[in-house]
Amino acid sequence: MENPDSTYRYRIYYKKGEAIRYIGHLDLHRAWERSLRRAGLPMTFSQGYHPQPRMQQACALPLGFTSLGEVIDVWLVNEYSPAEIQQALNRAVPPGLEITAIEMVDLKSPPLQTRVRSSRYLATLLDPAKGDEVIARVTDLLNSTSLPRERRGKSYDLRPLIEALSADDCVEQPGKVRIHMLLSAREGATGRPEEVLESLGLDPLGAQIQRVELVFADPRG
Repeated sequence: MENPDSTYRYRIYYKKGEAIRYIGHLDLHRAWERSLRRAGLPMTFSQGYHPQPRMQQACALPLGFTSLGEVIDVWLVNEYSPAEIQQALNRAVPPGLEITAIEMVDLKSPPLQTRVRSSRYLATLLDPAKGDEVIARVTDLLNSTSLPRERRGKSYDLRPLIEALSADDCVEQPGKVRIHMLLSAREGATGRPEEVLESLGLDPLGAQIQRVELVFADPRG
């Protein structure tokens, strides 16, 4: 049994940058484990025959995407201030991981995965495109009552998974068009940005996709 008197749960908010955009979910998990070890922050472990460090990602990020708003919970043996943890981890994390905030969380707080409701994405089209044409496609998609698709051999409707969708011209990069998406991220009801782009008649490989924010059931998850 876990001893609550010697276990502390911390929530780490971080960015996943270009340097590690092709590191998958499991490898990212291992990168965090190595970083915590290098930082000298002793972790607590799960029970059973194969104990694992207690860490909990909020929501898996698809391979090849960058992010401004990732979240992970870690359980440590000793109590530290958030500033102490951030200072130690800043020296230990690999290039491409940038910690933006850390806070202590109640041990009884629900699992992160159960609190995520939506993901906000920004897709920037790499090739020049006509903003008016893309906006018209977005309008047509939003007016659709259903968007039948297939994922892993199973049919589903993409339309109810799109909570918000818009497009505009990128001021910072003239000639580039940006597509803003708010997609459902609930268990069994997850919208994927590349599938939205395909439904707009756009090639996902021709866009740079970034997760901007995870939306939780309450402001801090």
